[in-house]
Amino acid sequence: MVNEEIVEFNKKSQPIFKNPIFQQKFRSTSTTGKKRTWRSLKQVLAQERTLPWLPEVVHYSSINAPPSFRPAKKYSDISGLPSRYTDPQTKLYYATAEEFATVRSLPMDITAGYLALRGASSIVG
Repeated sequence: MVNEEIVEFNKKSQPIFKNPIFQQKFRSTSTTGKKRTWRSLKQVLAQERTLPWLPEVVHYSSINAPPSFRPAKKYSDISGLPSRYTDPQTKLYYATAEEFATVRSLPMDITAGYLALRGASSIVG
């Protein structure tokens, strides 16, 4: 009898995302019965630019974030892993010794391409 109560309690407290017969249902946003339309951030920004806003109103396109006080994270140009090291010859970031060997074996045009992708202003010289 106690085991039956525990099993019954476990069935009742099962979260909704575990329910195998659960189906997502959208509520209509108006009386016409249309489904909710999802908009991307680009669409929201475009719509906000067309509306007449007062200067003191805060919206997506008027929010300016202050610069961060934390230093920017550096990622390896080869693998994308967090990087601690910079090759002094090519100025490429690398994370492991194997990547260092790869960085040193790259031709100058490939190295310049990696630096251009990263946005580094000083091309190998």
